[in-house]
Order: sequence, then structure tokens, then C-alpha cells
Amino acid sequence: MGRGPPAGPGGAVLPSGAAAAGGHCQGASGGSARRAGASAAAAAADTAAHGPARPLPSPLAPAALVSQPPAALVARPAMSLGGASERSVPATKIEITVSCRNLLDLDTFSKSDPMVVLYTQSRASQEWREFGRTEVQRGLQNQHLQTGFPGTSVPGPGRGDRRPGQPSRANPHDIATMQLCANKLDKKDFFGKSDPFLVFYRSNEDGTFTICHKTEVVKNTLNPVWQPFSIPVRALCNGDYDRTVKIDVYDWDRDGSHDFIGEFTTSYRELSKAQNQFTVYEVLNPRKKCKKKKYVNSGTVTLLSFSVDSEFTFVDYIKGGTQLNFTVAIDFTASNGNPLQPTSLHYMSPYQLSAYAMALKAVGEIIQDYDSDKLFPAYGFGAKLPPEGRISHQFPLNNNDEDPNCAGIEGVLESYFQSLRTVQLYGPTYFAPVINQVARAAAKISDGSQYYVLLIITDGVISDMTQTKEAIVSASSLPMSIIIVGVGPAMFEAMEELDGDDVRVSSRGRYAERDIVQFVPFRDYVDRSGNQVLSMARLAKDVLAEIPEQLLSYMRTRDIQPRPSPSANPSPIPAPEQP
Repeated sequence: MGRGPPAGPGGAVLPSGAAAAGGHCQGASGGSARRAGASAAAAAADTAAHGPARPLPSPLAPAALVSQPPAALVARPAMSLGGASERSVPATKIEITVSCRNLLDLDTFSKSDPMVVLYTQSRASQEWREFGRTEVQRGLQNQHLQTGFPGTSVPGPGRGDRRPGQPSRANPHDIATMQLCANKLDKKDFFGKSDPFLVFYRSNEDGTFTICHKTEVVKNTLNPVWQPFSIPVRALCNGDYDRTVKIDVYDWDRDGSHDFIGEFTTSYRELSKAQNQFTVYEVLNPRKKCKKKKYVNSGTVTLLSFSVDSEFTFVDYIKGGTQLNFTVAIDFTASNGNPLQPTSLHYMSPYQLSAYAMALKAVGEIIQDYDSDKLFPAYGFGAKLPPEGRISHQFPLNNNDEDPNCAGIEGVLESYFQSLRTVQLYGPTYFAPVINQVARAAAKISDGSQYYVLLIITDGVISDMTQTKEAIVSASSLPMSIIIVGVGPAMFEAMEELDGDDVRVSSRGRYAERDIVQFVPFRDYVDRSGNQVLSMARLAKDVLAEIPEQLLSYMRTRDIQPRPSPSANPSPIPAPEQP
């Protein structure tokens, strides 16, 4: 299967002067289709080409089912798809939907299993890079493929899509949950019954339909009961109560040539009536209806339950006044090398920033926009402090034990450089003390008004792994996240373990309540040409990608809803506890 860039910008053209986008529709057959899997893999795209793109979530069915993009955190200093930083231009989040029909059949014994790959082109280098790809679509009748690339950001002011005269609209963040069953469906299999599944379509303004959900297949029955499923209301009907929703009933076939049983239409408004009563729909096959005079229907589908819940977004909490309190902890152990030598990871070159300074500046300059007072506690660990040479694993960079706050990221950098001149790099490397320090502050405020983010920058050597795991497990129930940026050439196996993406962090048989740690090695983001701005932009994109979802996971587990926006409710928000 080809992975190269398209011959030219033959795909969607993005608005507002964004980079050209090209798309390929590829067939994944046999083993390659299985290897591609059913998830939308987001390739590591060049941030300069794509802006602060978000990882594509694994799709529920077609990838048009999209929740609020988690990286709203990086939308403030927006990067256009063309590459330049445009702090004065807000970012608009768009969803690109692709529909393919009448594709060539490339498989010998079955229909093709297509997928779509989206490329964007950098203005500067004219290089095409993969932005993302959809899941593999197992063939439907007429080889209809419908899927999307969620959460793409393009520069330009956001505008609603409601037009004068449109009917009332649902909350765009609502999530509908429903369960359906069917009765006496047509028998389609020669040696058995049918293997039915449902395909939901949202109607478009031009009269076409977009697939928005597929149920699971229920094998060998004419009376299936499908599992309950959830779908964003905007995916189902674009928030329009009266927009037509079409539902097709198919009999699944292994070769992808699924047999059409029938169809029916409804709307969000009609579906919502099932909150109080069962709703029964006749499944009709237009072809059978024309051929058979006594044709009644091809079975019925019953809506057993329907409920709607609001899904709040990261932006909802920020608008409601939730503050991100940013704390920095920097590794001052001797394994980083003598700061006076160019080989040191702390080397203070007059010509460029060290890896430590770049990581701090990249993350801090974005996250500071979500902190109203711009005062950041900043600590070092693993150094000998003057004058008596006491080893400290948690010393304030500004040398003020009573008030470790620094004014803005520039103040943190200034205190960091001053500490390098006065302390002696030593060891060992302990993470637990500073994690527990921030956790104590986070434990004092649990109403959702404050969320704490700890940035640890280290060369990867850790001496208190057991204590650090215990600190992370304890902190996982608090409103806080931990970002670890690894600098230097180390392998970082211990940091990967703390990240907990594959195996949740545990201590003494107790597992972390939430995944609150995000680890990234800085070397993976260094631009080969030496462009430090580009390196920092790439780092910030990935480092901050998980913070919104981590904040939301805390709010959900505590059933904390966003406060009304300050304009609607001028009551003051309590000042944050300082670590």
C-alpha cells in the first residue's frame, strides 16, 4: 500500500490561507487491512505545517463521530496550517468529511476495504506530510465510504452555522445514548437467518446523507437486540432537532457485499420522544414495495431507550473561570554535566537556549495564558545549596522559601539561570518531594476552580522510583497533571513506565485512579535544521495534548460542572493554593 504524498493538492482546500491539503483513498486488503486496523492513526505531523493538531481519537465507527478536540489548550497561540505563528488570529476547529462512491474493486474475492489518507503541504518547504488517516472501512453496498478528520484547526474567527429561519437547535455538546431492537426482519441467508446491523445517516443541506454511526452485527437472528451506544448530537443531526436521520438495516456478509434489508427515517425530535415511550418504525424496502402488491414491510425496529447528557469541554471549564496553576521543577543533578561546558544539558550558550530552557519556554508560554496572575512556583532538585552545601530535592529557584513564585515564564528562566550560577549540581534524583508538594496544594481545592500542572524537566535518571510511583498514585485523585520532559540521550525507560499509557501506574497493589502523567523525550522534537522555534512548537503540541482530557476526567469523576462564565456570574474565584 502506497504511503507517498499525493501528486498534487487534489483533496480539500482549507480556508483562510491555510496550507493546501491533499488526500488519497487507498484500498487495504487482506493482511494489510488488518494491520491498518480500525483506528484512525494520527501520524506525527510537522507542527509548522499543521498547527497544534490533535491526536485523532479512535473512531466508534466512521471517524465522523468526534468529541470536543482535546487540544483546545494550544489553540490560543494558534499555528496556521501554513506554518507561521499567528498569535493575533484565533483558530477555528473544523471537521473534514470525505465521501467516496463507486470506488474500483481491487480485491479478487471480495470488495475493497478502503481508507482515506489526508496530507497537508507546508508553505515554506512545499513538502507533503501525512496529517492523519481514517480507519479501514469494510465495504458497504455500492462501496460507499464516509468518514472524517476531526478537530483540524485553521486560522480565522469561529462562526456558528445557524442561518435565519433554522429550527431550534440542540446543545452542540449533548451526547445521545440509545438502544434499539428489531422484530421479524427479512431472512437473507440461505443456510441461516440474517446477521443484521444498522447504519445511521445524517442528512446534509444538499440532499445527500453522511454516515454517522454503525451498530455491531448481531449474528443469526431476525429479532436482534443491539447494544446501547452513544453519539454526539452534532454528529447525529448537526444539532438540528428536525433534520432527517435515515437508518438502513443490512444483513452482514463476510465478503463485504452486505444485503440491504430496508430503511426508515426519523429525526432527533422524534427519537427524543422515546424518553417516555417505545417508538416503533416500519422497515421498508422500496424495491420490494414496487414489485409486490401485498408487501407490508421488511420488519420493524423499536427504539427501546433514548437519553441525552451534556458533555462539557475543556473550553467550557476555562470560560467558567477554572485556572491552570503551573509549577516547574528542574533537574540539577550532576548527570546533566558541568553547566560551564558546552557538552552540558544546562550549558548557558550566548547564542542559543539549552534543551532545559527550550522545554520550559515552549510549555510555559502557552500554559501561562490560562493562569490569571502569571505567578509560577519554580523549584530545582538534586543540588547542593550554598553556603553549607546542603543537598536539596525541592529548593525555590528564586531562593525565597516563603514565596517561590516567579513572575511569568521570563521570571522562571531568569531564576533558573541564576540558580545555575550559585548551586552545585549533585544528586541523587528524587521526583517524589516536588510531586507531593504540588499534591498538597491541589488537595486543598477540589471544587473545580483550580487545576494544577507540574512540569518536570529531567535527564531521565531517577533514584526514588518506588516513592515516585506512590506519589503519582496518590495524586491521581487530585486536580493535577504531571508533564515530564526528558532531555539528553538517555533511554528513559523509567519515564515511560511513569507515563502509564500501556500499564497504569501502581504502588503497593493500588492503581492510579486516572492517567495524570505525560512523558515526552525532547530529542524527538528537535528540528534537524536547528530551528529552535520549530522545535519548541513541536514539543508544546504533544506535551500539552493530554492536559484537557486529564482535566475533564477529573471533573467527570467528581461530577463537577463548569461554572457560569464570569460575565454571567461575577462572584470571585478563590485564589489558588501555592505549592
